[in-house]
Amino acid sequence: MADNNNNNNQNDNAQNQFEDQQRSTPEQTPRPKKPLTLTKVAVTAIIAGLLGGGVAYGGVSYFNNSGLNSTAVPAGSNKTGNTKTSNVTVNVNSQATKAFNQVKGAMVSVINLQKESSNSTLGELFGQSSSNSSSSKSSLEEASEGSGVVYKKSGNTAYIVTNNHVVSGSSALRVVTSSGKQLQAKVVGKDSVTDLAVLKVNGSALKTVASFGNSDKIKVGETALAIGSPLGSQYATSLTQGIISAKKRTIETTNSAGTQTGNATVIQTDAAINPGNSGGALINVGGQVVGITSSKIASDTEGTSVEGMGFAIPSNEVVKIINQLVKKGKVVRPALGITYVDLTNVSSSQQKSILKLPSSVNEGVVVMSASSGSPAKKAGLTKYDVITELGGHKITSQSTLRDILYKYKINDTVSMTYYHNGKKKTTNVKLTETSSQLKSTTNSTSES
Repeated sequence: MADNNNNNNQNDNAQNQFEDQQRSTPEQTPRPKKPLTLTKVAVTAIIAGLLGGGVAYGGVSYFNNSGLNSTAVPAGSNKTGNTKTSNVTVNVNSQATKAFNQVKGAMVSVINLQKESSNSTLGELFGQSSSNSSSSKSSLEEASEGSGVVYKKSGNTAYIVTNNHVVSGSSALRVVTSSGKQLQAKVVGKDSVTDLAVLKVNGSALKTVASFGNSDKIKVGETALAIGSPLGSQYATSLTQGIISAKKRTIETTNSAGTQTGNATVIQTDAAINPGNSGGALINVGGQVVGITSSKIASDTEGTSVEGMGFAIPSNEVVKIINQLVKKGKVVRPALGITYVDLTNVSSSQQKSILKLPSSVNEGVVVMSASSGSPAKKAGLTKYDVITELGGHKITSQSTLRDILYKYKINDTVSMTYYHNGKKKTTNVKLTETSSQLKSTTNSTSES
C-alpha cells in the first residue's frame, strides 16, 4: 500500500504538469499505516528470560528459614511406584476441530524461488568471477514463502488459489502439501488489483479439495479460523481462532512497485495472522473457505503496535476472480483510456487559474492525457478536464474512480460529469477493454 513518500512524489510530479505556476503541496493529515502483506522473509526465535527461576528460589529460601524443619519426614517409601494416569477421555471433537480436519488436507505452502544474485561476495573472496560462473546465474534460492488452498481438481491437475504478492517476481514455484510432499507449480493467472493468483500442480497425491462458503452470509462475531504457514512451511497448517471483526472494511491496495491501485473491500478478523499466512484460508466452523488471508495492520503512523487486525479477501470476490484467471489467464476490466491525478494534489491557485474550477468543486480527478481512440477521447475529454462523477457516483479521489469503473463491464455505457475550462458538462462513455496504450504512462499519474 502506498506510503506517504509515494504520495509526496506524486504531488510533486503532478504539479510539474502545470507550467509557470508556483508549486504547492497540500498538507496531508496523518492516516493509519497501510496493511502489510504477509509473505514470510525471516524467522526470529525469542528466548524467555529466567525471572521465574528467581522468584521460585526466593520462595524456597523463605520456607527453609521459617522453622518448618521441625516437622519430621516419615520414614519408608512407596516401593511399588504405582502412580498411574486416570483413564478419563475428553471429547475434543469441537466445531473448530472438525472444521480444521475437513480443510487441512487442502492447505499447502507456496515457496517463491528466484534467481540467486550472480554477485557473490563469497565467490569473489576466493577469486571466482561472477561472469564466469554460469551455475550461480541459473541456481535458484528461496525468496519468500506463503500459503495456498487447493480448491479444484480436474483429472490429475489440482488448482490452488493464493495471493499475487506470494508469487510475484518468482522464477519458479514450489508447493509443499500438508503431508510434506513437494510439487512443482505453474502460474495459471494472476491479478495485482485483487492480489489473487491461481497455480496448478500435479494433484494425483492430493485428495482433499476445499469448498467456498458465501462470504455475504457471514456475521460479525461468528467464529473465524485461519489456516496457513506462518513463518513458512516449518509451521505449515497452523490453526488460529478468532471472530469476524467486520464484514466489509475498505483498505488501500498497491502493486509490486508500491503504486496505489485502488481500494479493496475485505473481511477483518482478529484470528492471528502472521507473515507466511498470505494466501491461506479463513474458514467458518462448517469448514468452508469464506476468505483468503492477505494482509494485516501491525502499527499505525505513530508507531503504536496493533494486534488482531488481519484481513481476508471475501470468498465471493475470490471465486469471481479465479474463474476468470483459469479461463483467460487474466482479469479483463473496462477502461476509459486516461491518465489522471487527484484534484487534491493540485494547488488551490492552480485549480482556479489553470483548471478554472468554481470554488464549490474540491473533489475529482484531473485528466492528464487521453489515449487516441479511447472511450474518453471519443467522449470529448481533453487534458486538464476534471471528472467529478461516473455513473452518478461522486469521484472523491483517484482510487474511487477506479473502484467505480471496475463495477462495470466491457461495452457498458456510463454517464460522466466533468468540468472543461470551468464549465460543467455531462456525457455518456462506452467502456472498452484496458488498452496497451495505457501502459506507457509515467509514475506521476494513475491510469484507467
